[in-house]
Amino acid sequence: MLKHFIPILSFISCIGFAQNSNLTVTVSDIKNNSGTVIAELYNSKGSYLKKAFKIASSEIKSNSATLTFTGIPKGEYTVKVYHDENKNGKLDKYIIGMPKEPVACSNNAKGFMGPPKYDDAKFTVSSDLKMNIKMNPAH
Repeated sequence: MLKHFIPILSFISCIGFAQNSNLTVTVSDIKNNSGTVIAELYNSKGSYLKKAFKIASSEIKSNSATLTFTGIPKGEYTVKVYHDENKNGKLDKYIIGMPKEPVACSNNAKGFMGPPKYDDAKFTVSSDLKMNIKMNPAH
């Protein structure tokens, strides 16, 4: 019985994995090639800008960077990218909470007196997807 169960389980997991997609994010207008670009992928409104579903980082070449998230289930997402100029692995902020390092979001959404709203930055993944995000200057 076990010899039949394992191939069936493997087949089912392959089908499930085949339904997932890849998300490729190209970030342009980065002011210099120092540091890295970090992208945070959020998979719900409740986790937006609080707890990333996945994180990717990339070196910067010719003032742009490309990051890929693999195995993304179909659904609604947002992406926040930032230029980690000092390579400390986090977005540096002023005491009042404003970012010291350049930040941008999916759909090139911009906030007013704070981060962009979830509804302005959200997008749907239903198959492999490529998006371009222009980096905003730091405040």
